[in-house]
Amino acid sequence: MNTSLILENLLSPPILFFIGGLLAVLVRSDLEIPREVAKFLSLFLLFSIGLKGGIELAHGEDWALMLKPLGFAVFLAVIVPIYTFYILKRKIDIYNAGAIAATYGSVSAVTFVTAVAFLEQSGVAFGGHMIAALAIMESPAIIVGVILIGRSTKGKGKNNFKSVLHEALTNGSVFIILLSLVIGLLISDEQYKGVAPFSEHLFKGILSLFMLDMGLLAGKRISGLKAKGGFLLAFGIIIPLLNAGFTMLLCPLLGISLGNAFLLTILAASASYIAVPAAMRMAVPQANPGIYVPLSLGITFPLNIIVGIPVYYSLLELIYA
Repeated sequence: MNTSLILENLLSPPILFFIGGLLAVLVRSDLEIPREVAKFLSLFLLFSIGLKGGIELAHGEDWALMLKPLGFAVFLAVIVPIYTFYILKRKIDIYNAGAIAATYGSVSAVTFVTAVAFLEQSGVAFGGHMIAALAIMESPAIIVGVILIGRSTKGKGKNNFKSVLHEALTNGSVFIILLSLVIGLLISDEQYKGVAPFSEHLFKGILSLFMLDMGLLAGKRISGLKAKGGFLLAFGIIIPLLNAGFTMLLCPLLGISLGNAFLLTILAASASYIAVPAAMRMAVPQANPGIYVPLSLGITFPLNIIVGIPVYYSLLELIYA
């Protein structure tokens, strides 16, 4: 892996702003992001991710070729939060278990972009619809996380399940990403050009401000991660490796190409620090971002960027040989 590429991503503005938020708390600065501004930042990011995913789906090369990798992506986004939730709730409270489960069922856009750059440098082909897989995997994980929390805190009756499902699907954070995905599918290229300056050109700047806010929140609540440090450290390392291994073994059996299998492996191994924190902050305010944000960004993200990308690809080459 190109060292400069690793450093470029590790030292990207969003991550540096997250660190800056932590530093602000450490030095006891009075810096803060107003609540309504923070809510806008969250909605913008979810809107942009969903819209881009819909656009990519609308311009897919071949729906028959897209079906398997996209279907498998949805499967991962559902099964990962379910099995991790039941592991987590043995050690931590329901709200944080659901938030972490959703975090690991969802994905990291920066990790994905780094993996795409790796494939391009290596001259390995992959489908453009894999960007849609990135967006598609956000919503199911969030929905499943909210449902699991709801069922565990409100009982397990049939009527209650319907109520929780309705809440999960109509929750503002989930609704905006699904709505944006559908709109991206429906609009024309010319119509999208009118929105692109807002949804694309401002994305990195808004993301940086959002990560500053998450750094401030995480810094104020970091004690939650310290209290369960040993268990969560192991979780943040082992779970991504398990998810990656499962994906690498299954992709060849499904007839998914090497390039797409690699990106699916990266998606399976990654954990969200954009969409899920944005959603969980709105949907599950009882969950502590000082646990799930440092866990995904401080442990799993560098694991995948520095070690995971070259190792996963090398293993896939052996499997596909």
